[in-house]
Amino acid sequence: MVFSSLLFLFRFLPCVLFIYFIAPRCMKNTWKNLVLFLSSLVFYAWGEPIYIVLMLFSTVVDYINGGLVAYFINKDNKKAAKFFVFLSAIINLSLLGLFKYSGFTLALPIGISFYTFQTMSYTVDVYRGEASPEKNIINFGAYVAMFPQLIAGPIVRFRDISVMLKERTSTIEKISYGTVRFVTGLGKKVILANQAGEVFKTVTSYSAMQLSTLSAWFGLLMFILQVYFDFSGYSDMAIGLMSIFGFKIPENFNYPFVSKSITEFWRRWHISLGTWFKEYVYIPLGGSRKGTVRTFLNIFIVWFLTGLWHGAGFNFIAWGMYFGFFLILEKLFLLDMLKKLPNTICHIYTLVVTYFSFLLFAWDDITGHKIFVKAMAGMADAGFVTKGTMYLIVNNICLLILLVIGCTYLPSKIGTYICSKNEIVTSLLQTIFVIAVFILSVAYLVNGTYNPFLYFRF
Repeated sequence: MVFSSLLFLFRFLPCVLFIYFIAPRCMKNTWKNLVLFLSSLVFYAWGEPIYIVLMLFSTVVDYINGGLVAYFINKDNKKAAKFFVFLSAIINLSLLGLFKYSGFTLALPIGISFYTFQTMSYTVDVYRGEASPEKNIINFGAYVAMFPQLIAGPIVRFRDISVMLKERTSTIEKISYGTVRFVTGLGKKVILANQAGEVFKTVTSYSAMQLSTLSAWFGLLMFILQVYFDFSGYSDMAIGLMSIFGFKIPENFNYPFVSKSITEFWRRWHISLGTWFKEYVYIPLGGSRKGTVRTFLNIFIVWFLTGLWHGAGFNFIAWGMYFGFFLILEKLFLLDMLKKLPNTICHIYTLVVTYFSFLLFAWDDITGHKIFVKAMAGMADAGFVTKGTMYLIVNNICLLILLVIGCTYLPSKIGTYICSKNEIVTSLLQTIFVIAVFILSVAYLVNGTYNPFLYFRF
């Protein structure tokens, strides 16, 4: 089941909301958390019922390990506590490795990369004293299986929402904000990302004799925009749903395409993943505290693992190494050089580096890379441009303009300006926006086909 489906929008979500809001708030939200836990299992089981066992296993394992870590910390036995942290990591990573890197002999459970990182961070944070162990397994199960952000994040650390699991309330303000955020994300996915994906799909369907240089460049650009609006749209929907249920979770995107360096780009793109690797890999390895050579080695390790997290294919590992290379260059000298250059030059540099990274990200097989690289290098069999290329670009120019504007602060600034004028007008325009985007999205869904989020495969 996906957020951008009629089944979810008109059946599953209304039923869950109804049951959730009539559930009593007593016992520190245990009943409401039970509703979230059970509904999340139904949500996950809709497409992959067999893997509920895997999720429940992970939940129980980390619940027990977290409790044992806290027990031995209280007994001042850090050696035993470390053992259970290590045991949790081994079990979680073994399951992830078995299903994700077993040579495709096993089907990949949707969202396993995300909830595995969440459960691993729980035992580590308990060991560090940054989170108290959860004694109520229903609360912990709700955290692990939480359907609004289960499949593709943001990766939420237990310490970020442990208090909210017990003490949250769903106010009118939170529900209103969550609804706007959810519908905005729905529009990003259905109206923008899916349409950009159709353009990329059209371009990749061209034979080598049909693919021109311009169509290859345009097609890859549309893929990049598809990934951004698809993933940031999912994050918006997750943040919105969590707000409706009374939670506040971290942002996952912050206009990455306005960045002036690759270092800044990765502080704005998939923020929760970058934060996870920084706190649980980079800093424990020594970060930048052990000299230049060790710092670069740590960056290399983090970005090798970041690529591997996305998939075992050579293209994903090369993609991680690609970004790691530029981050090391920036750490070494490039970042200081960029600070002395005009912002425009810095933006162009960042966009160019990011653009070519998606050549590695777009295809699992080397054939797709070869065809596109050859065409983009000006050696396309079809030449630089064809009538079909011009038709494709002209036909999608309005979509491209919307996508590019949507990557900037402009929509946010316009919204902020309007909201600062009149509260009644703001409320009216916000309502019109939500209704219009929702109706348009539903219209697309009625006429469309299955539209899973791209990050489901990770």
